Formats: sequence, C-alpha cells, structure tokens
Amino acid sequence: MAAAGLKVGDRVCALVAGGGYAQLAVAPASQCLPVPRGLSDIEAAGLPETFFTVWSNVFDRAGLKARETLLVQGGSSGIGVTAIQLGKAFGARVIVTAGSDDKCKACVEIGADAAINYNQQDFVAEVKRLTDGRGADVVLDMVAGSYVAREVQCLADDGRIVIIAVQGGVKSEFNAGDVLRRRLTITGSTLRPRPEAFKAAIASSLRAAVWPLIEAGRIKPIVHRVFDAARAADAHALMESGAHIGKIVLRW
Repeated sequence: MAAAGLKVGDRVCALVAGGGYAQLAVAPASQCLPVPRGLSDIEAAGLPETFFTVWSNVFDRAGLKARETLLVQGGSSGIGVTAIQLGKAFGARVIVTAGSDDKCKACVEIGADAAINYNQQDFVAEVKRLTDGRGADVVLDMVAGSYVAREVQCLADDGRIVIIAVQGGVKSEFNAGDVLRRRLTITGSTLRPRPEAFKAAIASSLRAAVWPLIEAGRIKPIVHRVFDAARAADAHALMESGAHIGKIVLRW
C-alpha cells in the first residue's frame, strides 16, 4: 500500500477485476487511486473504468499527440465524455459521433470541437470536411463491425484505429490496400484480463498526468444519474436505452 502512495484511511477509487456491484470490494493497492480533492465518492466512482480504458487505448496504444485529431465513436457515453476531456486536455482536436442533436450539443458543451449526428450525417464525409480532407489521426471505436471499413476511409495517413468493444459485431471487411498504402494501424485491447502490473502502470500515469487536472477542475466527472443499488436493473435499462450522457452510478 505504501508503494502505491496510500495509507490506511485514505479515500480511494479503484479499478476492480469484476464484481464491482458491491458495498465492499477488494482491489490491488496498485490499482487504487486517491479520490481527487473536491470530488464526492459518487463522482469518484465514475472515474476508474473509463479513465483507465481511455488512457491505455488512446494515449498508450494509439499514441495520440497534441494537435492531432481524435474521432470518438459514441461521444456521449461514459467512455466518450472521458475521451473528449482527456483529448482536449492534452492538446488534440476532438470530433465525436452521437445519435441525436441533443447528444451532439452536450458533447460540444463538454468540450468536443465538433459532433456528428450519425443518424443524419455520414461521419466519413463529415470527418473529411472538418479536417479539410486530411482525416482523423486516431479513432476510438466501440462499434467494430461495418464501422471499421468506414473508419479506414476517414483516417489520415499513418492513422490509428483502436477497437475497445464490438457492439456492431466481430466481423469486419475493409480495404487492406488502403492500410498498406497509407501506413494505417488497426489495433484493439481489453483491459480486464491484463496483469496487475499493466494496470498499475496505467494508474501511475493517471495519478501523475491526469489527477492534477481533475483537482484543478479542468477535467470533471460527468455523472448522468445515480441509482440506489436495489434499482440496478433500472440502471441497466437506462444504459441499454442509450439515453444517458456520461456515467451511471450505483449507490449503497
């Protein structure tokens, strides 16, 4: 615990291995982070899963840099609002997709430079238009399936797609010639099965680079709604409806 910079009695939030729907939970000390100053336990509960995921994939795996363009599929999700804020905090231009005009407006208010309503607009054409034909440098994809081919079309040369979920299916067809000619990278990851040391390294990076931004108010947890634990089924129903913007939190 001391090695993680923590002591008995500290308020912490943690990335757990699973079974997080509980009043009491166990996590390795190396996967715990102090609750940022000024945040409630409810707000802190919404941090670990999304921040670990976005940092590991967008920054460590895809190598997003300042002045690059990040395209986030599903910008109003818990992952999406985190990616918007982290991308902007580290100097990237952030474009998102969302399923309604209201969600697009919310994403822009959170910090996105532009938002595309995928039910009304072709995100490939819009990304090309918004980048003067250059395309996005990094795509954070929670859909996979048929989206991959379209993402290849709207990538800049040397662009990177990182897949973190397969809501649209596990099978994808894309133009491999484009991947060769334009030196594209298609990658992905899952966080849960990775070893403790891997997750500890992410925690260390977050504590050094991101936690000061949260404590300074430059990054804020976006909690859409809080449910009592007895209403977990209602929380899942809201999640499945897609009507939320940000995180849904359970309270004991």
